[in-house]
Amino acid sequence: MAINRITTSPHKENKPKHDEEDDSDHVQTSLVFNPSLLNLKSDIPKQFIWPDCDKPSIDAPELDVPFIDLGHFLSNNSSSSSSSTLQVSRLVADACKKHGFFLVLNHGVEEDLISDAHKYMDRFFDMPLAEKQRAQRKAGGSCGYASSFTGRFSDKLPWKETLSFRFSNENNPSKTVQDYFHGAMGQEFEPFGKVYQEYCEAMSALSLKIMELLGLSLGVNREHFREFFEENDSIMRLNYYPPCQKPDLTLGTGPHCDPTSLTILHQDNVNGLQVFVDNQWRSIRPNPKAFVVNIGDTFMALSNGRYRSCLHRAVVNSESARKSLAFFLCPKKDRVVKPPSELLDITGSTPRKYPDFTWSMFLEFTQKHYRADMNTLQAFSNWLTTNPI
Repeated sequence: MAINRITTSPHKENKPKHDEEDDSDHVQTSLVFNPSLLNLKSDIPKQFIWPDCDKPSIDAPELDVPFIDLGHFLSNNSSSSSSSTLQVSRLVADACKKHGFFLVLNHGVEEDLISDAHKYMDRFFDMPLAEKQRAQRKAGGSCGYASSFTGRFSDKLPWKETLSFRFSNENNPSKTVQDYFHGAMGQEFEPFGKVYQEYCEAMSALSLKIMELLGLSLGVNREHFREFFEENDSIMRLNYYPPCQKPDLTLGTGPHCDPTSLTILHQDNVNGLQVFVDNQWRSIRPNPKAFVVNIGDTFMALSNGRYRSCLHRAVVNSESARKSLAFFLCPKKDRVVKPPSELLDITGSTPRKYPDFTWSMFLEFTQKHYRADMNTLQAFSNWLTTNPI
């Protein structure tokens, strides 16, 4: 199938009512998300109030997420046929077919590195707003500082701040992250760049091992997905959810499926992550020794729909700030996303569910044309198949 380049916005029928306004005509440009000032008021601005159907359930029951012990799998003597490898691959397969979430323990990432990543995240979000805005995200871009995405969306604004930056594993060793902090924030942010460069390298290495496990769980050659993502061009995001005086009216992050391939999340000790499973919202309890891993839309396409990209969101509270580190694994931007032959049936009984695409096309779609929700991949697929160039 030919690869098409997005040159126009998708048809309106493929866009949810909460789509972003690219021309910003209706965006409240005067609104600035500054939690320390907003919390001095008794109410929150109407742009942060979500409709009743989306309002949070703070006391959502806990989801029973499987713990995947990677200790043996990461050891040098692990083999595809060992009993422990087969056991963890079955656990992963069950979770990914049902809801796309699991937790990994004994992952090999140094505790000190995780602690430093949280420490520098605290330092960044504690800075005055004007200092953070030195890294302001540009319109249509996926990297930089964003305060509640007030420049992108006109309503249902999330109660959060983020800092996103690119990590490239194409030219190893790559200093993409260090160069970003030096260029966007200045020489005094060199320590930030070093910590997050190392953290992203650790996340990339862990992602590739998880890709081996996902390949085994799908009955695909162990190296197939690892090789596909070897030169990954990924996104790292620091999330900060300030306390909110009206947490029952807003959300830290709205309901969505990640358009990326795989997300590796480390939460602090504050509850907030919720997953929609069996028609109800369920919470995922923070565990400082574990990473939360979830399937994204791009890997759902790579698995031909066998593994699910699950709807999830973040809620806020009135007492404590919540912070999280999110690494979004993405393929090299020009790699063609299509399932391996093992997941297709030449007789036609297992048809293709999604057309071929590249990550750069899908990323552009989510940043310029469509606000990510539970239907992002299908809307993108519809656009590709109905708008040939």
